[in-house]
Amino acid sequence: MASADESAGTVELTLTSALAGLVDAYEQMPMPLNRYLGVILVPSAVFFVATVGVALLLDVALMIRGPIPLLGFLMFASAVFYPKILLSQRKAELNNQFHLVVTHMTVLATTNIDRIEVFRQLAKQDQYGEMAAEIGRVVELVDTWNLSLDDACRRRAKQVPSDAVSDFFDRLGYTLGAGQALDDYLVSEQDQIIANYKTVYQGTLDNLEVMKDLYLSMILSMTFALVFAVVLPVLTGTDPTMTVSAVIVLYVFVQSGFYLAIRSMAPHDPLWYHPEDKPSPVESKIRNATVAGTALSGGLLAFSLVGMLGLSPVTLDDVVFFLDPLPLPFYAAIPTLPLLIPGLVVGAEEKKIKARDEEFPSFIRALGATEGAKQSTTSTVLESLRKKDFGPLTDDVDNLYKRLNMRIETTQAWRHFTAECRSSLIQKFSEMYLIGREMGGDPKLLGELISENMMEVQQLRQRRTQATTTLVGLLYGITAASTFAFFIGLQVVNILASMSLDLQSGTSNFDVGSLINTEVYNIPLIEFLLIVIIMFGAMLSALMVRTVDGGHKINTYVHFVALTWVGSITAVMTKWLVTQFLAI
Repeated sequence: MASADESAGTVELTLTSALAGLVDAYEQMPMPLNRYLGVILVPSAVFFVATVGVALLLDVALMIRGPIPLLGFLMFASAVFYPKILLSQRKAELNNQFHLVVTHMTVLATTNIDRIEVFRQLAKQDQYGEMAAEIGRVVELVDTWNLSLDDACRRRAKQVPSDAVSDFFDRLGYTLGAGQALDDYLVSEQDQIIANYKTVYQGTLDNLEVMKDLYLSMILSMTFALVFAVVLPVLTGTDPTMTVSAVIVLYVFVQSGFYLAIRSMAPHDPLWYHPEDKPSPVESKIRNATVAGTALSGGLLAFSLVGMLGLSPVTLDDVVFFLDPLPLPFYAAIPTLPLLIPGLVVGAEEKKIKARDEEFPSFIRALGATEGAKQSTTSTVLESLRKKDFGPLTDDVDNLYKRLNMRIETTQAWRHFTAECRSSLIQKFSEMYLIGREMGGDPKLLGELISENMMEVQQLRQRRTQATTTLVGLLYGITAASTFAFFIGLQVVNILASMSLDLQSGTSNFDVGSLINTEVYNIPLIEFLLIVIIMFGAMLSALMVRTVDGGHKINTYVHFVALTWVGSITAVMTKWLVTQFLAI
């Protein structure tokens, strides 16, 4: 009895805590509560009730009616928990930018400016998103409400959703109130701040591992449901097109939900930097490759459709003459091949960016140390440093020296340097070094501080790369396995249909149709629906990979094409194998 009471108490405490968190999320919504209730929550509840009514009134199979109220429930649940999701996204954004902001704050604190000016400078950095907005709220409390900086930090510590940021503001407020200098505190706290950031980052990667296991379980379950939807109408006589369509809709919702969940959990650590005011030859190369790839893909798709509709004397079958007839899955896969052109171009550029990121810590450390030792300008130091080998970063360092030597304004020279590198990390840390030097910071201290922090981020990125690699293997395996199951069921039905025709023509005393209902099947249409779900799964899987690895959007094309071809080849091979083993 005691253990039962303890379990009930634990469940009650958990539910109370979850409800309190949901109420807190509603209170922190940017939209007024009464407006959210009237515009979002109440209409979603009405829609849910309507879908339940439609499911009860429709005179169709339960497998078809079942997903209808599920759609309504999904919209209603999304409306109820959206404020909580919004708060979680804000928390994730704070955690993602926390380490870079504190590093930037430390760089500014080591200069000759006032401590509140440090916060003002950070509040102007739009690249830090929600973290910059949070620091702006601290500045507003100081400037508008005349609070001291330590009181403002302690006040915001009670309201930010991130535990890491809340703890930092709280400790910072008490430290400043005790009279310790901001730079002394931040420099001494670097190790703890880095360790805290690493814990949060690793926690997000661990959450992704859990999501991958859940995703595998759910997709396998949906695969079995879709196979049953294909095969069972042979015995029941129900319309298989309707049952397959209903399960496909549910399949789409499950995959979309997992994609959104992974997108919200993945650490936001983009690889690329895209300055709008400073175009790069890389951007024009990617643009040209994208135009060429999408144009060729669109042309192949149009050619394929025209040939299938009989509007052209030359069809895709004539081009791919060694496969006669051309399997239907290849009609979907072949037009995607030109998308590899922009995907491979972006992939090659991403390798260069990663190589630059690896070289930048040693470059900035050498720059800071040499500049501090010689007590000279950056351009003088770069005259010797540009001769050293910094890998793919060497040409960019040389261009930086040339711009500074031509007396181009220092800030603009560094901005051109970061624009050419196209690296998000190099842009942020270069900006820190530039601002720190302009405000009189010690170059050696700045170089060491930035180098150490960037190396820590690089180590975390390596772990993220490992997580991405396992995700890629999982997604390719799921695509092959689910396609194999889909087309086994379809081909078995196809063979049963041909067998029933033979049996009916060979005997007149037995009605085969009473046991095997193959006349209800439209095999080409069901095969088309299965190919559609393979293409949709390939697209979402490619987006998942891109979300986790933080790469360029166009890098999605490579995995989309590869997954599409894995599914198409698996489908064709499965049909051929089943035919070889079961055909009579």
